[in-house]
Amino acid sequence: MAIRVVLVGLGPVGSMIGRLLARKPWAEIVGGIDIAEELQGKDLGVHLGIGSLGVPISSDYDSVLTEARPDVAVVATVSYLSRIYPQLEKILPHGVDVVSTCEELVYPYVYDARLARKIDALARRSGASVLGTGINPGFLMDTLAITLTTACQEVRGISIVRQMDASTRRGPFQRKIGAGLRPDEFKRKIEGGEISGHVGLEASIGLIASALGWSLSRIEKGPVEPVISSKSIETQFVRVEPGMVAGLRQTATGVTRDDRRISLEFKAYVGAEEEYDAIRIDGVPPINQRITPCVHGDLGTAAVVVNMIPRVYKAPPGLLTMKDMVLPSYVERI
Repeated sequence: MAIRVVLVGLGPVGSMIGRLLARKPWAEIVGGIDIAEELQGKDLGVHLGIGSLGVPISSDYDSVLTEARPDVAVVATVSYLSRIYPQLEKILPHGVDVVSTCEELVYPYVYDARLARKIDALARRSGASVLGTGINPGFLMDTLAITLTTACQEVRGISIVRQMDASTRRGPFQRKIGAGLRPDEFKRKIEGGEISGHVGLEASIGLIASALGWSLSRIEKGPVEPVISSKSIETQFVRVEPGMVAGLRQTATGVTRDDRRISLEFKAYVGAEEEYDAIRIDGVPPINQRITPCVHGDLGTAAVVVNMIPRVYKAPPGLLTMKDMVLPSYVERI
C-alpha cells in the first residue's frame, strides 16, 4: 500500500521534495497546491520535471484534499508559525497528516505556546499528526545532538556550530543571508524584515531542552551580524566585492534554571573557507562530533521530510516534534 501525498507549496524546496518523493516505491503523489497564478491548472509532474502525472495544480485546498483523499500533506510554504496556522486550518479538518518545513513549527512552544496548543487540539480532533522538520532546524542542530547524548551519563552543556559556503546554494538563500549587499543595506533590511537570515535557532534550543528534560529560564538571541568579504566573489546569482556583505553570523543561547547552557552558532556566507557541522557535548563522557563538509541544506531538508513521512503516517494524532518520533533514518521500503 502506498502513502498518498499532496504537495503544498511548489517552490524550489517543495519541488525538490516532490522529485525525491516520486522515486519512492512507498509513496504516491496525488495532488499539488500552490497559490501562484502561473501554476494553476499545470500538470504537477510536468512542473516537477518528472513527466505527466495527470494531476493539475490548484490553489483550492478543499477541492484538492476532498478529491485526492491524501494520507499526508507535505507543506513547504512559510517559515513562521502565525503564517502556517491558516494553512493547517484548511488541511487538518480533512484528517490529513502534515509534515512541514516551517522552521518555527519544529518546536513552536518557544514562539507561541498558546497557538501551539491550538494546533495540537485541532490535530487531535481531526485524528491527524503534525510535524515540523528539516535539516536545520529539525536535525543537524537539534535531533542529532539529542541522539548523541544517549551515550552520556551526564550532560552539563551543549555547543553546536554550523558553517556553510553559500556559494553553491540557490539564489533565494543567498539573498536571504544578504550576500552582495552593502553593510548599511544589510542593516536596514534586517531591521525592516526584508531579509530574515536563519530562522529556527530558538526552535532547536527548545527541542533540545525538552528532550533532555531541562527547564529553560530564557533564550538569549545575539544580533544578526554581517560577514564582510575581503575579496571579490561571483556566484551564479550574486557578485560580492571587498567590503560588501558575504553572508551572516547568528547566535542563540538557551539558559536553564540551574545555568546549564545550549549554545548555537550559525554562519553562512559565500566564500567560506571551510564547511562543517560541529557538536560538542560537555558531559560524561564528553562528545565531540564533526561533519566536514557540512550537510547540504536543500538536499538534506528534502531527505529529512521524505524520510519522516512514513513515521508521521504511523504516529498518533497531535502536534509532534522530532523527539516524539521513532528513531529517524533513511527509508527505502515500508
